[in-house]
Amino acid sequence: MATTITTQNPFNEKPLNTYSLFTEKQLETVLQASQNTFLTWRETKIKQRCKLLKKLKALLLERKNDYALLMTQEMGKPISQGVAEIEKCAWLCDFYRKNGEDFLADDMIKTEAHESFISYDPLGVILSIMPWNYPFWQVLRFAIPTITAGNTAILKHASNVTGCALEIEKLFKDVGFPEGCFTTILANHKQVETLINDSRIKAVSLTGSETAGRKIAEIAGKNLKKCVLELGGNNACIVLNDADLDTHINTVVTARMQNNGQSCIAAKRFIVEEGIYDTFVQKFQDKIVQLNTGNPEDNNTEISVLARTDLAEELEHQVKESIKQGAIVSYGNKRMNAYYQPTIVTNVTPEMPVFKEETFGPVAAIIKVKNKEEAYKMASLSKFGLGCMVFTKDTEDALARISQIEDGAFFINEMVKSDPRLPFGGTKASGFGRELSKEGILEFVNKKNVYLK
Repeated sequence: MATTITTQNPFNEKPLNTYSLFTEKQLETVLQASQNTFLTWRETKIKQRCKLLKKLKALLLERKNDYALLMTQEMGKPISQGVAEIEKCAWLCDFYRKNGEDFLADDMIKTEAHESFISYDPLGVILSIMPWNYPFWQVLRFAIPTITAGNTAILKHASNVTGCALEIEKLFKDVGFPEGCFTTILANHKQVETLINDSRIKAVSLTGSETAGRKIAEIAGKNLKKCVLELGGNNACIVLNDADLDTHINTVVTARMQNNGQSCIAAKRFIVEEGIYDTFVQKFQDKIVQLNTGNPEDNNTEISVLARTDLAEELEHQVKESIKQGAIVSYGNKRMNAYYQPTIVTNVTPEMPVFKEETFGPVAAIIKVKNKEEAYKMASLSKFGLGCMVFTKDTEDALARISQIEDGAFFINEMVKSDPRLPFGGTKASGFGRELSKEGILEFVNKKNVYLK
C-alpha cells in the first residue's frame, strides 16, 4: 500500500510535490487535538467566532492569486476561474460573519411553559471528505458554517490537490483560529474508515461520487452518525421554443463548460424543443468554437485540461459507447492526454451513457423533444437529482411546474449555481442534506428542546 502522495500538473504532466501519508500515531494526535479544541471552542461566544471570518475574508483576498495558481497547477482550472473561486469564498465568509449569530440564536417557541425554546448546540469533531474540482470552495462552504456553529473540522481532501488542502489548514491558523479547529490529514481509505468508526468523530460531510457516498453512508449508518452527502449530478437544461437564445446562450454554454466541464451542477443534458433545436445547436457550437483553449495559467484561457488523464479517458469511453448506440458527434471529440475538446453529441437517447451517466467534462448531450410536456418528462429521467434549469419567456408556466422537478434546485432563465444565501444539495442519487444558507449551518448542530416550567 502506498505511503506517499505525489501531485502532478495535468497540463504539462510534470510532478509537483510528494507528501507522506499520516501514520496512525499522527492521526490519533490530530483527532485528540481536535476533540480537545472543541471543548473550549464550543464555549467561545458566537460573536467572537464570527469576527474571525472578517480576517479570513481579508487573507483569502490577499492571497487569491497564489491560491488560484496552486489550483491551476494541481488540477488544471483556468486561473481566472481560480481567482473567481477564491473571491466567492470571501463572499461566503462575509455572509456567515453577518448572519451566523442570528442563525444560531435560540429559537423561542410559545407553549404552556414559562419558557421553551430550541438551542442549537455544536456536535463536536466533524470529518469532511472533499473533491478536487473546486479545491477551496467545496472545503470552505463546509468548514465556515460548521466551525462557526462551534464544531471543529478535520479535512481529508482529494489526493491530487494535497497542496491546496495544506494551504487551507495554514489559512485557518494564520487567521488565528485555535490550533485543532481546522486540520488537514493525508490519509488512505482504510484510515478514513477507522476515523469514522471512532467515537470522537460525530458526523461526516462528503462531496464526491455516488459510489463514495454509498460507502461513507454505510459506514456512518453502522455507527449511527449523521452524514451530509453532496454527490454526482446529471442536470437537465430545458430549452423551450420561446427561449431568448440571444440573451441566454452565453449562460447556457457556461453552464456546461465552466471549470473545464468538471462540475456536479453543470448542465449535462440539453433538452430542446424541436422548433428551436437546429438554431440552438448552431448557436451553441458557434460559442464553444470561440472559447479560448490553452495553458490554464494564461488569464485568457477558458478551456484547458481535465484534472487527470484517466478522467479524460473515461469521458472518451462514455462518448464512444454512446456513438455505438446511435449518438452523433456534431462537434469536437478529440482527446490528447488530459485534454478533451469541447464536444457536442446529438441524436441522444435515454439509454446512452451521455444521457444516463454523469459526464465530468466538456461534453454536451443535446436531446430533441416534440413539446414542453415531453421536455419536462425527459428531464426527470435520471437517477440523479441535483438541479434543473429551464429557459423560457413563460416564467409563470415554469413556476407552476416546480413540483414536477424532484431536484434540489430549479433555476429559471439562469444556470444552476451555489449561493451562500441559498441552501444547496440534492435528492435521489445526488445525496441528501444541505450546505450553505441557514440550513447549512444547522446541519451539524443538536437542535435541543429546552423547556422551563
